Amino acid sequence: MTNQANRETWGTRIGVILAVTGSAVGLGNFLRFPGQAAQYGGGAFLIPYLVAFLVIGLPLAWLEWGLGRYGGARGHNSAPGIFRVLTGSRYGSYLGMLGTVMPVMIYMYYVFVEAWCLAYAWDYLTGAFAQYGGDSAAITQHFLTSAGATGDGAVFSRGAGRMFVFLALCFGINFFLIYRGIHRGIEKFCNVALPLLFLCAVIILVRVLTLPANPLHPEQTVINGLGYMWNPVKEGTTLLATLSNAEVWLAATGQIFFSLSLGFGLILTYSSYLKPDDDVALSSLTSVAGNGFAEVVLGGMIAIPAAFVFLGPSVVQNPPGTFGMGFITLPNVFNQMPAGSFFGFLFFFLLFLAAVTSSLSMLQPAIALLEEGLGLTRKPSVALLGFITLTGCLFIVYFSKDFAALDTVDFWMANFFIFIFATAQTIVFGWVLGIDQGFAELQRGAEITLPACLKFVIKYISPTFLLVIFLIWCFQQLPGRLEAIFTLPEEGPPVVLMSIGLILLVLTFFAFVVSRANLAWDKEDAS
Repeated sequence: MTNQANRETWGTRIGVILAVTGSAVGLGNFLRFPGQAAQYGGGAFLIPYLVAFLVIGLPLAWLEWGLGRYGGARGHNSAPGIFRVLTGSRYGSYLGMLGTVMPVMIYMYYVFVEAWCLAYAWDYLTGAFAQYGGDSAAITQHFLTSAGATGDGAVFSRGAGRMFVFLALCFGINFFLIYRGIHRGIEKFCNVALPLLFLCAVIILVRVLTLPANPLHPEQTVINGLGYMWNPVKEGTTLLATLSNAEVWLAATGQIFFSLSLGFGLILTYSSYLKPDDDVALSSLTSVAGNGFAEVVLGGMIAIPAAFVFLGPSVVQNPPGTFGMGFITLPNVFNQMPAGSFFGFLFFFLLFLAAVTSSLSMLQPAIALLEEGLGLTRKPSVALLGFITLTGCLFIVYFSKDFAALDTVDFWMANFFIFIFATAQTIVFGWVLGIDQGFAELQRGAEITLPACLKFVIKYISPTFLLVIFLIWCFQQLPGRLEAIFTLPEEGPPVVLMSIGLILLVLTFFAFVVSRANLAWDKEDAS
C-alpha cells in the first residue's frame, strides 16, 4: 500500500480537470467522430450518441471518478489495488488488472500514430506537402510509406526511416513527462497543452466556416457541407430506418467509450490522486463537457464540411476510416486551401497535442501498479515500463503491413476488453460497493447535487445497456476475429497469432506483478 504521507496529489482542481479532459480529447474527437457521424446518419447519429452519453457516458464518468477517489483514500492508485479494496478480495485485483493492461497495450500503437501527427505537422511547417498539391495518389503514397503499410518492416527502409526520429521524440516527451510525476509532469503539461489545443482548433474552425464556395462546383459550400453532415434524414432513407439499425447504436456506444476514455482504467488512476474530500461530481461533469465540445462542435464542424467544399459530397456519403480521414483526405483538403500549409500545420499540431495528453494517461496506470506491486520508486518504474512499451511498439511498427498487428491489438483492447471492464465497474459500484454507499461517495464534497435517478441508472440501466450492446457486438464481430487467429496466412508470418501472443505475454507479466502486490497487501491486512 502506498505511504499516505508521500502520496502524490494534483496541485490544483483545474489541473486534474484538464488532465482528465486531455486523456479523453484525442484523435477520436477530430477524426473518428466526424467519420462515424457521417457514416451512420449524420444528425440521426446524435440520437443514439446522446442516449449512450446519458445512459453510459456520464454515469460511468461519475462512478469512475468516485471509485478512483475511494481507492486513493485507502492508499491505492492502481486499478488492481482499487478493485481489491472495492471487492474485498484478491480475485478482484486480477479483474482490475485489465485497467492496467489495456492502456499499456493501446499505448504501444497509439504512440506510433502520435508520431505520424508530429511528422505531418513538421511536413506542413517545412512546406513539404505543398509539392503534392491535390494529387490524391501522391498523398496516399506518402501516408502508406510513413506508416509502413506497404509491407512488414517497411518503416525500417530508407524512405520511411525518418519516422523513427519522430517516434523517438514522442517516446522521449511521454517518458520525460511521466517521470516528472502527476503534478510536475502531467498536470503542468496539460495546463499548457489543452488551452493551446483548443486555440488551434478554434482558429481552424473559423477558417473552415469562412471558406468560400468551390469555384468549380458552386453548390459545394460550407453551409451545404454542414447540412450533409448534420441533417437528421438522409436522401434514400428515413430516421426510423437509421435508428432501427443495431450497428448505429453499436457505433455510437463505442464512440462514447473511445472519446471519453471510459472503461480503460485511466480515470480510475487519475482520480485516485485526489484528496478524500475533493469534488468529483462537478469536476467529472466539467471534463465530460469539455470533451463533448471538442468532439461535436470542433471535430464535427471541421473535417467533413472542409472536405465537402473541396472534395464534394462523396466524402460525406462514403467517409474514409479514421486513418484515411486524417492522413489522406484532410491533407488533400489543406493542400487546396488558401494558406493551407499554415492551417495544415495547426491541425496536425493540435492532433499531436491531443495525442500526447492521451498517451500520458495510458502510462500512469502501469506506473502506479509497478510502484505498488514491485515496490519500485518512480525512476525504475518508468525505465521498466519504457522497456515493455518500446518492445511492444517496435513489434507493431515492424508488422505494419495493412496495419495487421495494430488492428489486432486495437480490436481486443479498445473494443472487446473495454466492454468487460466497463460493465465490471458498473456492477462493482452498484452491487458490490452498494449503490447507496457509492452514491454517498459521489456526493461527498460535491459542488452540485446529483439527480436521485442516477442510482437507478447506474444499478440497472447502465449494466443492462452495456450487456445488450456487448452481446450484439460479439455476435457480429467475434466469429470473424476468432477465425482470423487460427487461420494461418499463405505467405508471411502469422501476424494476428503473434499479436495475440504479445497480448498474452503482457497479461502474464502484469498478473505476476499483481500477485506480488497481493502478497504485500495480505501482510498489511494481517497486521
